Amino acid sequence: MTDSIEQRFAALSTASVSDALDRLGRTGSLLGIAPLGPGQKMAGRAYTVRYVSASTPPGTVGDYLDDVPAGGVVVLDNDGRLDCTVWGDILTAVSHARGIAGTVIDGVCRDVHRALDLAYPIYSRGRFMRTGKDRVEVAQVQEPVNIGGVQVRPGDLIVGDQDGVVAVPRDCEDRVLAVAEEISEREDGILRKALDGSTIAEARAAYGYHDLQRKEAS
Repeated sequence: MTDSIEQRFAALSTASVSDALDRLGRTGSLLGIAPLGPGQKMAGRAYTVRYVSASTPPGTVGDYLDDVPAGGVVVLDNDGRLDCTVWGDILTAVSHARGIAGTVIDGVCRDVHRALDLAYPIYSRGRFMRTGKDRVEVAQVQEPVNIGGVQVRPGDLIVGDQDGVVAVPRDCEDRVLAVAEEISEREDGILRKALDGSTIAEARAAYGYHDLQRKEAS
């Protein structure tokens, strides 16, 4: 059976995917969004939610999770706020039980023990215990959001590992995948050649190391 595009992206590092985006002149590396714990890895389609400051009377922080499919990645735009969370214990446990691939937050999370115990991937700007209830509310679901300086659209491929998160626009995902796989193979070749006794300079020259991420001529 042929691996799905999500499985193929999951086999790649975010570094290779980021280099591929650079070569193609596309933006996708989410600045400041870091893994919650060691060993995290995920790949899946974005399910987007945007928060705004709570109105009077305050709105809801949302029950969107019931609509997120297994294998999806929850992507939450809380405008980078560090003073209140939009993700915690209940959402982590339910997401893990339902096979959701992970969560990305432009903001903070809490109840981190649950995510670490379950090895549920969360990527965020940090952790803070104060609730977002009555402080923020859901403004939009499944609309474009901005995370770490990158626009993420519903259905974009989200890839995360220990280096952070990249978002791959749906309109170029096939090309990004091909380039990222090529880069990964060439870097593996450089490593093998260097470990076999070549100098780093020789190994890099043999596989075109300095051109791997260089933007293609238009």
